[in-house]
Amino acid sequence: MSPRTAHDKAGGLGHFLRTRRAAVTPESVGVTTWGARRVPGLRREELAQLAGISVNYYTRLEQGQSVNAGDAVVEALARALRLDDDERAHLFALARPVPAVRRASERAESPGEGAVRLLAAMPSVPALLLGRRNDVLAWNPLGHALLAGHLDPAAPDDPETRPNLLRMLFLDAHTRELYRDWPEEAALAVSSLRYSAAHRPDDRPLAELIGELSIHSHDFAALWARHDVRLCSSGTKRFHHPHVGPLELRYEVLHLPDGGGQRLLTHTAAPGSAAADALSLLCRSGS
Repeated sequence: MSPRTAHDKAGGLGHFLRTRRAAVTPESVGVTTWGARRVPGLRREELAQLAGISVNYYTRLEQGQSVNAGDAVVEALARALRLDDDERAHLFALARPVPAVRRASERAESPGEGAVRLLAAMPSVPALLLGRRNDVLAWNPLGHALLAGHLDPAAPDDPETRPNLLRMLFLDAHTRELYRDWPEEAALAVSSLRYSAAHRPDDRPLAELIGELSIHSHDFAALWARHDVRLCSSGTKRFHHPHVGPLELRYEVLHLPDGGGQRLLTHTAAPGSAAADALSLLCRSGS
């Protein structure tokens, strides 16, 4: 692992431990307290005791002075902090050294031919093909009409200018107005990005995207500082579309089997619902 990667991972580990420690109340883990407390959540010594490790060792972890925590220590910290499955996986990704490798990931991604054909074969389902960093590699006409009708339909074809869902969400006024629950949508996007970034410590373009959004969006910077972690593979999104009005759609994220990080994002409406009628109208208007 390169020195820079070791430093970045250590900083991420320490920041995550501090934010999770601050989120755990002493009462929730059976710690008895007396008098006023100067820090929110658990003190370092309290967490170290709950995890069964020394205070000095835990302090080194939190201050980024150690990046080689064993699995038993990481598991003990995950239990003491009451982490859920996504947070636990994130903690392990931050704590385990990853050998530095030369990545082809800095080259522009190309959409797979089969995935593009699949998009075209779903004309009644708004769908996009996303890259590792949430770049839009392709979309079908209904996916474009739902999420980005104000953009050129051919925008994903040019790697230099193709849309990025994170940039759109935080820096594009149309996209911000599209989501009826924008704060929740933004928080979910950043918590998912946190998870992905921990598994790609050497991805320079991803780090540059995070830096760009941190500089240009106060909302992104605040959410990134919270260090919340959550994978989003399915759920419900509520839109207020400028042409067809409000609609509620189910989304699914389908990862392609080659392991390259590309995935399909699909949206569906309940049969017979007002949202289904709105999608049909949007499909007809775009044809």
